[in-house]
Amino acid sequence: MKGLKPISEVSESIREEALQLGFAGCGFSRAGPLNEDAIRLKEWLDGGYHARMGYMAGHFEKRTDPVILVEGAKSVISLLYNYKTDRVQEDPRAPVLSKYAYGKDYHFVMKERMNRLFEYINSNFGPVEGRVFTDSAPVLERTWAQRAGLGWIGKNSSLISQTHGSFVFIGELIVDLELEYSQAEEKDRCGSCNRCVEACPTGAILSSRTIDAGLCISYQTIENREAIPPELQGNLENRVFGCDICQDVCPWNNKALNHQEPAFDPPAGLLEMTANDWANLDREQFNLLFKDSPVKRAGYRKIKETLRHLVPSP
Repeated sequence: MKGLKPISEVSESIREEALQLGFAGCGFSRAGPLNEDAIRLKEWLDGGYHARMGYMAGHFEKRTDPVILVEGAKSVISLLYNYKTDRVQEDPRAPVLSKYAYGKDYHFVMKERMNRLFEYINSNFGPVEGRVFTDSAPVLERTWAQRAGLGWIGKNSSLISQTHGSFVFIGELIVDLELEYSQAEEKDRCGSCNRCVEACPTGAILSSRTIDAGLCISYQTIENREAIPPELQGNLENRVFGCDICQDVCPWNNKALNHQEPAFDPPAGLLEMTANDWANLDREQFNLLFKDSPVKRAGYRKIKETLRHLVPSP
């Protein structure tokens, strides 16, 4: 069935189906080597800014060229999924969870929808070979989303969409299907704004829209399996898992709409937990509250260890 319909019609049909499935954005770019990003990535790695995330240095060629990752790839279909919410934890002294961790792990939610989109593509325009990814393989997701015209990479290194802000998950379908590609990347609209840089309590946001992971609160509360460095322990801003500070202050998130995904809603009692509830959290309660949550990635012992270093807001 490949080639029976105009590429523009195929591309528009895929975009419409993606939006019907709940994605906030869908765009296409030609698969190929990311030469400039390869240079930036090497400089970042050589600078040691990946901290103890050794996996970031692995599969370098695959990370910078999807044709090596997926043999025969012709297109990268980039997808955005909104998770913005205005809901907050009720006790201002309670340890703070990143908003993306309120509900079900986005890997499960997005992959289910992405697989359905892949099935749609195969049923209507197949046979198509390819793979589905969402933060689960060596793919430079923000670059591909930018190339697809879905946003620009902000000073805090997050992808920012004019319409949806930065509280979006990113996923890709890398396929051997020719599509109609974006003719122009979204221009940088950060301008002279430095709110994210100034708001970061640990100084993790560097120039050139990159992050020193070793200074990042998200890294320290999720990825770092060693002790949190003493010089950072007093600057965690009461964050127990992840950090939204640089996104919370970004003006592009002010008008973005809240998500409509029930799976991202918090379980009963989570946002009502007091500082005392968190201090007394036992393993059984942890497993019940965070059964399908991204928080399981850190694990009970890591959460309890982080809690020891938090200083509640007055």
